[in-house]
Amino acid sequence: MNITTEQMRFWSPEVRELEPYVPGEQPQIQNLLKLNTNENPYPPSPRVVEAVQKVLANSADVLRLYPDPEAVELKQAIAKQQAVALENVFVGNGSDEVLAHIFKAFFVQEKPILYPDITYSFYPVYSQFFGLGSHTKILPLNDDFEVVVDDYKQPNGGIIITNPNAPTSIALGVSAIEEILQANPDSVVVVDEAYVDFGAESAVPLVEKYENLVVCQTTSKSRSLAGLRVGFAIAQPHLIAALEAVKNSFNSYPIDRFAIAAAVASFEDQPYFEEQISKVIASREKLVAQLTEIGFKVLPSSANFIFATFASKEASELAAELREQGVIVRYFNKPRINQYLRITIGTDQQNQRLIDTLKNKILV
Repeated sequence: MNITTEQMRFWSPEVRELEPYVPGEQPQIQNLLKLNTNENPYPPSPRVVEAVQKVLANSADVLRLYPDPEAVELKQAIAKQQAVALENVFVGNGSDEVLAHIFKAFFVQEKPILYPDITYSFYPVYSQFFGLGSHTKILPLNDDFEVVVDDYKQPNGGIIITNPNAPTSIALGVSAIEEILQANPDSVVVVDEAYVDFGAESAVPLVEKYENLVVCQTTSKSRSLAGLRVGFAIAQPHLIAALEAVKNSFNSYPIDRFAIAAAVASFEDQPYFEEQISKVIASREKLVAQLTEIGFKVLPSSANFIFATFASKEASELAAELREQGVIVRYFNKPRINQYLRITIGTDQQNQRLIDTLKNKILV
Protein backbone atom coordinates (compact mmCIF):
# COMPACT_ATOMS: atom_id res chain seq x y z
CA MET A 1 0.00 0.00 0.00
CA ASN A 2 1.34 3.41 -0.96
CA ILE A 3 0.76 6.01 1.76
CA THR A 4 1.29 9.64 0.88
CA THR A 5 3.04 12.18 3.08
CA GLU A 6 -0.26 14.02 3.32
CA GLN A 7 -2.00 10.92 4.67
CA MET A 8 0.81 10.35 7.14
CA ARG A 9 -0.04 13.60 8.90
CA PHE A 10 -2.41 11.55 11.06
CA TRP A 11 0.41 9.32 12.27
CA SER A 12 2.38 9.92 15.44
CA PRO A 13 5.77 11.44 14.57
CA GLU A 14 7.59 8.42 16.00
CA VAL A 15 5.59 6.02 13.82
CA ARG A 16 6.48 7.95 10.67
CA GLU A 17 10.13 7.17 11.33
CA LEU A 18 9.73 3.48 12.16
CA GLU A 19 11.42 0.84 10.04
CA PRO A 20 9.27 -2.21 10.89
CA TYR A 21 10.52 -5.76 11.15
CA VAL A 22 10.08 -7.72 7.93
CA PRO A 23 8.85 -11.26 8.68
CA GLY A 24 9.77 -14.22 6.54
CA GLU A 25 7.70 -14.57 3.42
CA GLN A 26 4.61 -16.78 3.57
CA PRO A 27 3.83 -17.19 -0.16
CA GLN A 28 0.88 -19.18 -1.45
CA ILE A 29 2.55 -21.20 -4.21
CA GLN A 30 1.69 -24.75 -5.28
CA ASN A 31 4.34 -27.40 -4.61
CA LEU A 32 6.35 -24.86 -2.62
CA LEU A 33 9.34 -25.98 -0.56
CA LYS A 34 9.42 -23.39 2.20
CA LEU A 35 12.83 -23.21 3.87
CA ASN A 36 12.81 -19.53 4.82
CA THR A 37 11.17 -19.08 8.23
CA ASN A 38 12.75 -21.78 10.45
CA GLU A 39 9.50 -23.60 11.06
CA ASN A 40 9.79 -27.16 12.30
CA PRO A 41 9.16 -29.64 9.46
CA TYR A 42 7.41 -32.04 11.85
CA PRO A 43 3.98 -31.62 13.47
CA PRO A 44 3.57 -31.00 17.21
CA SER A 45 2.88 -33.84 19.61
CA PRO A 46 -0.42 -35.64 18.96
CA ARG A 47 -1.31 -34.68 22.52
CA VAL A 48 -1.39 -31.05 21.41
CA VAL A 49 -4.26 -31.60 18.98
CA GLU A 50 -6.10 -33.70 21.56
CA ALA A 51 -5.71 -30.95 24.17
CA VAL A 52 -7.08 -28.25 21.87
CA GLN A 53 -10.04 -30.41 20.86
CA LYS A 54 -10.74 -31.19 24.51
CA VAL A 55 -10.86 -27.49 25.43
CA LEU A 56 -13.64 -26.80 22.94
CA ALA A 57 -15.48 -30.04 23.59
CA ASN A 58 -15.78 -29.41 27.32
CA SER A 59 -17.88 -26.27 27.02
CA ALA A 60 -18.66 -23.46 24.60
CA ASP A 61 -18.08 -21.11 27.53
CA VAL A 62 -14.36 -21.31 26.83
CA LEU A 63 -14.91 -18.81 24.04
CA ARG A 64 -17.18 -16.55 26.08
CA LEU A 65 -14.91 -16.27 29.10
CA TYR A 66 -11.45 -14.78 29.38
CA PRO A 67 -8.52 -17.17 29.78
CA ASP A 68 -6.42 -17.26 32.94
CA PRO A 69 -4.46 -13.97 32.83
CA GLU A 70 -1.60 -15.63 34.72
CA ALA A 71 -1.61 -18.82 32.62
CA VAL A 72 -0.68 -20.68 35.80
CA GLU A 73 -1.12 -24.15 34.31
CA LEU A 74 1.28 -23.26 31.51
CA LYS A 75 3.79 -21.70 33.87
CA GLN A 76 3.70 -24.86 35.98
CA ALA A 77 4.39 -27.04 32.93
CA ILE A 78 7.29 -24.83 31.86
CA ALA A 79 8.70 -24.69 35.39
CA LYS A 80 8.66 -28.48 35.64
CA GLN A 81 10.28 -28.98 32.23
CA GLN A 82 12.92 -26.31 32.85
CA ALA A 83 13.57 -27.42 36.45
CA VAL A 84 12.87 -23.98 37.93
CA ALA A 85 10.32 -22.57 40.38
CA LEU A 86 6.96 -21.22 39.28
CA GLU A 87 7.96 -17.69 40.27
CA ASN A 88 10.85 -17.88 37.80
CA VAL A 89 8.53 -18.12 34.76
CA PHE A 90 6.96 -15.42 32.60
CA VAL A 91 4.82 -16.20 29.54
CA GLY A 92 3.73 -14.13 26.56
CA ASN A 93 2.20 -14.17 23.10
CA GLY A 94 5.25 -15.55 21.35
CA SER A 95 8.83 -14.70 22.25
CA ASP A 96 8.64 -11.53 20.14
CA GLU A 97 6.12 -10.09 22.58
CA VAL A 98 8.21 -11.32 25.51
CA LEU A 99 11.24 -9.56 24.00
CA ALA A 100 9.22 -6.35 23.59
CA HIS A 101 8.33 -6.48 27.28
CA ILE A 102 11.99 -7.12 28.09
CA PHE A 103 13.07 -4.02 26.18
CA LYS A 104 10.45 -1.91 27.94
CA ALA A 105 11.09 -3.36 31.40
CA PHE A 106 14.89 -3.18 31.44
CA PHE A 107 16.40 -1.27 28.54
CA VAL A 108 14.62 2.11 28.47
CA GLN A 109 17.31 4.12 30.23
CA GLU A 110 20.23 6.45 29.56
CA LYS A 111 23.08 3.95 29.35
CA PRO A 112 23.62 2.23 25.98
CA ILE A 113 22.15 -1.17 25.18
CA LEU A 114 24.65 -3.61 23.68
CA TYR A 115 24.02 -6.26 21.05
CA PRO A 116 25.85 -7.69 17.98
CA ASP A 117 25.83 -6.14 14.54
CA ILE A 118 24.58 -9.41 13.06
CA THR A 119 21.70 -10.70 15.14
CA TYR A 120 17.93 -11.09 15.28
CA SER A 121 16.64 -8.18 13.24
CA PHE A 122 13.84 -7.38 15.69
CA TYR A 123 16.35 -5.85 18.14
CA PRO A 124 17.01 -2.72 16.04
CA VAL A 125 13.24 -2.41 15.51
CA TYR A 126 12.57 -2.50 19.24
CA SER A 127 15.44 -0.11 19.86
CA GLN A 128 13.80 2.39 17.53
CA PHE A 129 10.28 1.65 18.77
CA PHE A 130 11.21 2.33 22.39
CA GLY A 131 13.30 5.39 21.57
CA LEU A 132 16.67 3.76 22.21
CA GLY A 133 18.30 4.69 18.93
CA SER A 134 20.82 7.01 20.55
CA HIS A 135 21.21 4.61 23.49
CA THR A 136 22.16 1.55 21.47
CA LYS A 137 25.71 0.40 20.82
CA ILE A 138 26.16 -2.19 18.10
CA LEU A 139 29.19 -4.45 18.56
CA PRO A 140 30.66 -6.31 15.56
CA LEU A 141 31.00 -10.05 15.50
CA ASN A 142 34.52 -11.19 14.65
CA ASP A 143 35.54 -12.40 11.19
CA ASP A 144 34.22 -15.87 12.01
CA PHE A 145 30.83 -14.38 12.97
CA GLU A 146 31.39 -15.07 16.68
CA VAL A 147 30.50 -12.87 19.66
CA VAL A 148 33.59 -11.19 21.11
CA VAL A 149 33.04 -11.56 24.87
CA ASP A 150 35.49 -8.83 25.86
CA ASP A 151 33.48 -6.27 23.87
CA TYR A 152 30.66 -6.66 26.40
CA LYS A 153 32.85 -5.64 29.32
CA GLN A 154 32.08 -1.93 29.08
CA PRO A 155 29.54 0.43 30.69
CA ASN A 156 26.02 -0.34 29.49
CA GLY A 157 22.34 -0.30 30.37
CA GLY A 158 21.69 -3.88 29.25
CA ILE A 159 22.86 -6.62 26.92
CA ILE A 160 20.93 -8.94 24.62
CA ILE A 161 22.45 -11.85 22.73
CA THR A 162 20.72 -14.48 20.61
CA ASN A 163 22.16 -17.91 21.33
CA PRO A 164 22.45 -19.70 18.97
CA ASN A 165 22.72 -16.53 16.98
CA ALA A 166 20.39 -15.70 14.13
CA PRO A 167 20.94 -15.72 11.25
CA THR A 168 24.47 -17.13 11.66
CA SER A 169 23.40 -20.29 13.61
CA ILE A 170 26.57 -20.15 15.75
CA ALA A 171 26.27 -20.86 19.48
CA LEU A 172 28.11 -19.19 22.34
CA GLY A 173 29.22 -21.46 25.18
CA VAL A 174 27.64 -21.08 28.61
CA SER A 175 31.04 -20.28 30.11
CA ALA A 176 31.25 -17.25 27.81
CA ILE A 177 27.75 -16.16 28.82
CA GLU A 178 28.73 -16.49 32.46
CA GLU A 179 31.79 -14.34 31.81
CA ILE A 180 29.52 -11.62 30.40
CA LEU A 181 27.20 -11.92 33.39
CA GLN A 182 30.06 -11.58 35.85
CA ALA A 183 31.39 -8.50 34.05
CA ASN A 184 27.98 -6.76 34.19
CA PRO A 185 26.51 -7.27 37.69
CA ASP A 186 24.44 -4.06 37.49
CA SER A 187 22.99 -4.63 34.00
CA VAL A 188 20.35 -7.06 32.81
CA VAL A 189 21.80 -9.63 30.43
CA VAL A 190 19.23 -11.25 28.14
CA VAL A 191 19.95 -14.52 26.35
CA ASP A 192 17.45 -15.16 23.56
CA GLU A 193 17.36 -18.94 23.14
CA ALA A 194 14.81 -19.36 20.37
CA TYR A 195 16.90 -22.16 18.80
CA VAL A 196 18.70 -23.58 21.84
CA ASP A 197 17.01 -26.99 21.72
CA PHE A 198 18.72 -27.88 18.44
CA GLY A 199 22.18 -28.32 19.88
CA ALA A 200 23.27 -25.42 22.10
CA GLU A 201 23.60 -25.36 25.89
CA SER A 202 20.93 -23.38 27.71
CA ALA A 203 21.76 -20.64 30.19
CA VAL A 204 18.68 -21.45 32.29
CA PRO A 205 20.76 -23.26 34.97
CA LEU A 206 22.58 -19.95 35.56
CA VAL A 207 19.38 -18.13 36.54
CA GLU A 208 19.54 -19.26 40.17
CA LYS A 209 23.10 -17.90 40.42
CA TYR A 210 22.76 -14.57 38.63
CA GLU A 211 20.17 -11.95 39.60
CA ASN A 212 20.74 -10.05 36.33
CA LEU A 213 19.99 -12.87 33.86
CA VAL A 214 16.87 -13.27 31.72
CA VAL A 215 16.59 -16.28 29.40
CA CYS A 216 13.95 -16.09 26.67
CA GLN A 217 12.63 -19.12 24.77
CA THR A 218 9.80 -20.01 22.40
CA THR A 219 7.57 -22.95 21.50
CA SER A 220 7.49 -21.90 17.85
CA LYS A 221 10.59 -23.75 16.67
CA SER A 222 11.44 -26.90 18.59
CA ARG A 223 7.86 -27.59 19.70
CA SER A 224 6.22 -26.87 16.32
CA LEU A 225 3.74 -24.35 17.77
CA ALA A 226 4.52 -21.31 15.61
CA GLY A 227 0.83 -21.01 14.77
CA LEU A 228 -0.18 -20.60 18.41
CA ARG A 229 2.35 -17.98 19.59
CA VAL A 230 3.66 -19.00 23.01
CA GLY A 231 6.92 -17.62 24.35
CA PHE A 232 8.40 -17.45 27.82
CA ALA A 233 11.21 -16.07 29.94
CA ILE A 234 13.08 -17.53 32.89
CA ALA A 235 14.59 -15.20 35.51
CA GLN A 236 14.70 -14.48 39.22
CA PRO A 237 11.40 -13.24 40.72
CA HIS A 238 12.39 -9.56 40.91
CA LEU A 239 12.91 -9.49 37.14
CA ILE A 240 9.76 -11.50 36.46
CA ALA A 241 7.82 -8.91 38.50
CA ALA A 242 8.99 -6.16 36.13
CA LEU A 243 7.87 -8.16 33.11
CA GLU A 244 4.48 -8.82 34.72
CA ALA A 245 4.07 -5.09 35.38
CA VAL A 246 4.73 -4.30 31.72
CA LYS A 247 2.48 -7.12 30.51
CA ASN A 248 -0.41 -6.02 32.68
CA SER A 249 -0.02 -2.46 31.41
CA PHE A 250 -0.22 -3.63 27.79
CA ASN A 251 -2.25 -6.86 27.44
CA SER A 252 -3.24 -8.69 30.60
CA TYR A 253 -4.63 -11.71 28.69
CA PRO A 254 -1.86 -12.47 26.18
CA ILE A 255 -2.36 -16.22 25.80
CA ASP A 256 -5.69 -17.78 24.83
CA ARG A 257 -7.14 -21.01 26.22
CA PHE A 258 -6.21 -23.08 23.17
CA ALA A 259 -2.60 -21.94 23.22
CA ILE A 260 -2.33 -22.65 26.94
CA ALA A 261 -3.74 -26.16 26.56
CA ALA A 262 -1.59 -26.90 23.51
CA ALA A 263 1.64 -25.69 25.08
CA VAL A 264 0.99 -27.59 28.32
CA ALA A 265 0.43 -30.78 26.31
CA SER A 266 3.66 -30.21 24.41
CA PHE A 267 5.71 -29.72 27.55
CA GLU A 268 4.20 -32.86 29.05
CA ASP A 269 5.21 -34.99 26.05
CA GLN A 270 8.98 -34.77 26.40
CA PRO A 271 9.75 -38.08 24.61
CA TYR A 272 8.01 -36.89 21.43
CA PHE A 273 9.81 -33.54 21.66
CA GLU A 274 13.21 -35.19 21.98
CA GLU A 275 12.50 -37.56 19.09
CA GLN A 276 11.65 -34.72 16.70
CA ILE A 277 14.66 -32.68 17.78
CA SER A 278 16.96 -35.63 17.11
CA LYS A 279 15.50 -36.00 13.61
CA VAL A 280 16.07 -32.31 12.80
CA ILE A 281 19.66 -32.43 14.07
CA ALA A 282 20.42 -35.57 12.04
CA SER A 283 18.91 -33.98 8.91
CA ARG A 284 20.93 -30.81 9.51
CA GLU A 285 24.22 -32.68 9.65
CA LYS A 286 23.35 -34.62 6.51
CA LEU A 287 22.42 -31.43 4.65
CA VAL A 288 25.61 -29.68 5.75
CA ALA A 289 27.65 -32.57 4.33
CA GLN A 290 25.72 -32.52 1.05
CA LEU A 291 26.07 -28.75 0.60
CA THR A 292 29.77 -28.86 1.45
CA GLU A 293 30.26 -31.60 -1.14
CA ILE A 294 28.87 -29.37 -3.92
CA GLY A 295 30.99 -26.37 -2.96
CA PHE A 296 29.15 -24.45 -0.26
CA LYS A 297 30.78 -23.08 2.85
CA VAL A 298 28.46 -23.67 5.81
CA LEU A 299 28.93 -22.07 9.22
CA PRO A 300 28.80 -24.41 12.24
CA SER A 301 25.14 -24.66 13.24
CA SER A 302 23.45 -25.36 16.56
CA ALA A 303 20.04 -24.30 15.23
CA ASN A 304 17.31 -25.68 12.96
CA PHE A 305 18.79 -23.72 10.07
CA ILE A 306 22.16 -23.23 8.45
CA PHE A 307 23.97 -20.18 7.08
CA ALA A 308 25.74 -20.95 3.83
CA THR A 309 27.63 -19.21 1.04
CA PHE A 310 28.71 -20.27 -2.44
CA ALA A 311 31.85 -18.47 -3.59
CA SER A 312 31.26 -18.55 -7.34
CA LYS A 313 27.68 -17.25 -7.36
CA GLU A 314 25.92 -14.26 -5.84
CA ALA A 315 23.67 -15.23 -2.95
CA SER A 316 20.88 -13.01 -4.27
CA GLU A 317 21.00 -14.83 -7.60
CA LEU A 318 20.94 -18.22 -5.90
CA ALA A 319 17.90 -17.21 -3.85
CA ALA A 320 16.10 -15.91 -6.94
CA GLU A 321 16.86 -19.01 -9.00
CA LEU A 322 15.79 -21.33 -6.20
CA ARG A 323 12.55 -19.40 -5.95
CA GLU A 324 11.92 -19.95 -9.67
CA GLN A 325 12.13 -23.67 -8.91
CA GLY A 326 9.67 -23.39 -6.02
CA VAL A 327 12.27 -23.44 -3.24
CA ILE A 328 12.20 -20.46 -0.84
CA VAL A 329 15.20 -19.64 1.35
CA ARG A 330 16.01 -16.45 3.28
CA TYR A 331 18.34 -13.85 1.79
CA PHE A 332 19.46 -10.82 3.79
CA ASN A 333 20.65 -7.86 1.74
CA LYS A 334 22.75 -6.51 4.60
CA PRO A 335 26.44 -5.68 5.07
CA ARG A 336 28.74 -8.61 5.87
CA ILE A 337 26.09 -11.29 5.23
CA ASN A 338 24.81 -10.44 1.75
CA GLN A 339 26.63 -13.44 0.28
CA TYR A 340 24.95 -15.91 2.61
CA LEU A 341 21.65 -17.76 2.53
CA ARG A 342 19.78 -18.89 5.63
CA ILE A 343 18.28 -22.29 4.94
CA THR A 344 15.75 -23.91 7.28
CA ILE A 345 16.24 -27.60 7.94
CA GLY A 346 13.44 -29.62 6.41
CA THR A 347 12.79 -33.34 6.35
CA ASP A 348 15.39 -35.48 4.58
CA GLN A 349 13.07 -35.61 1.57
CA GLN A 350 12.70 -31.82 1.50
CA ASN A 351 16.43 -31.28 1.93
CA GLN A 352 17.11 -33.70 -0.91
CA ARG A 353 14.84 -31.68 -3.18
CA LEU A 354 16.95 -28.61 -2.35
CA ILE A 355 20.17 -30.47 -3.17
CA ASP A 356 18.76 -31.94 -6.40
CA THR A 357 17.52 -28.51 -7.49
CA LEU A 358 20.95 -26.97 -6.88
CA LYS A 359 22.88 -29.76 -8.58
CA ASN A 360 20.61 -30.37 -11.55
CA LYS A 361 19.06 -26.97 -12.33
CA ILE A 362 21.20 -24.17 -10.88
CA LEU A 363 24.85 -25.15 -10.40
CA VAL A 364 25.22 -26.80 -13.82
